[in-house]
Amino acid sequence: MKGKTKIKVQGHLDKNRKDWFEGMDITYEGDNTILSGYVKDEAFIHGILNQIRDLNLKLISVNPAEE
Repeated sequence: MKGKTKIKVQGHLDKNRKDWFEGMDITYEGDNTILSGYVKDEAFIHGILNQIRDLNLKLISVNPAEE
């Protein structure tokens, strides 16, 4: 998956934690957090997903976002 990507996780993450997610933008949608940004390669997205796992966050979805 390359290009603009939108990752949804359960709960609200602190916007100051942007550095945990390789600089992806953090916004909120209801009770969920949206991480969005440009994914340059597979290793990048795996790093983000590993961080979500390591923080014990519930992953809801990973989708391409509109450019």
